[in-house]
Amino acid sequence: MKMLHFAILFAILFSSSSHAADFCVAKLKGAGSPAGYACRMPSKVTVDDFVFAGLGVAGNTTNIISAAVTPAFVQQFPGVNGLGLSMARLDLAPAGVIPMHTHPGASEILFVVQGKITAGFISSSANTVYVKTLKKGDVMVFPRGLLHFQINAAGINAVAVVSFSDPDPGLQITDFAFFANDLSSELLEKSTFLDDAQVKKLKKVLGGTG
Repeated sequence: MKMLHFAILFAILFSSSSHAADFCVAKLKGAGSPAGYACRMPSKVTVDDFVFAGLGVAGNTTNIISAAVTPAFVQQFPGVNGLGLSMARLDLAPAGVIPMHTHPGASEILFVVQGKITAGFISSSANTVYVKTLKKGDVMVFPRGLLHFQINAAGINAVAVVSFSDPDPGLQITDFAFFANDLSSELLEKSTFLDDAQVKKLKKVLGGTG
């Protein structure tokens, strides 16, 4: 009887696994959700859905932060849909900075390819700061949802490749969240303890109103 039960269980498990999908290439024309995008029909999938060539090209760092991020998220790389991972390239010119930000949906691992990068994050429980200047070949992890940053720590261009634990990690840059919106200056002053002149200066620089 035990052998019969085992045989039935084995048959059920084998039958379930044989019908499991190997992948779920994103159907980007539809709406995304926290669970990901709908799957494209297998007949519509090609090898190019599993290849992304953009990380070999340097990003344009002629901007206010002297830095660029080239994402290989599900929107650019539909083959990662449902797989729990994605990547990006960071380019930081001298004095370049990826400002304090958070990825609500993913943890991040950074690998320095060129130059030196000072990177750090802040814990949510005790506001403890963890900062390190990383050299070529070093790796640092940033836990999911925590505020973190990267700054060029040398006089040459710095390059890093980052990996995320979600195909769509999300991004919220703190400075832009505060000062690139239409929240009134009065409320910002009360909630940030900054004076009126500083709030209006930052709103002007970052494109905010109110």
